[in-house]
Amino acid sequence: MHIDEYRFGRIVIDDVAYRDDVTILAARVIAPWWRKAGGHVFAAEDLGEVLAAAPEIVVLGTGALGMVNVPEATLARLGSAGSRVIVARTATAVEEYNRLVAEGHDVAACLHLTC
Repeated sequence: MHIDEYRFGRIVIDDVAYRDDVTILAARVIAPWWRKAGGHVFAAEDLGEVLAAAPEIVVLGTGALGMVNVPEATLARLGSAGSRVIVARTATAVEEYNRLVAEGHDVAACLHLTC
C-alpha cells in the first residue's frame, strides 16, 4: 500500500481518502480506527490486530503536532511481539512508512490525522 497524501485531518491511501484515524496492516486499511483508550494515546489494548500480526516494523503517527502519547508499556508490548517501532509526527511517519514499504519491509502504520 502507498500513502499518496497526508494533511491535517485527511489521508489518501491507494487513491482512497480517509478523514478518520487509520491503521494500515497486511495490505488493508482499518478505518475508522476506534480506540477504547481515547484519541490521544496509543494503548496496547487498541493495537490487538497489529500485535497479533507482529509486523517487522510498526510506524506510529502521533498527529500533526505530535499530541498523541505513546506509553512505555505499548512500546514494550510491540517490542515483545518482535516489532521495531518508529514514533513520529504523522507527516514524518507517512514518509517513513512509504520509504520502508518501498524497501520491501513488512510495515504496519497507525496514524492519528489531527492534532
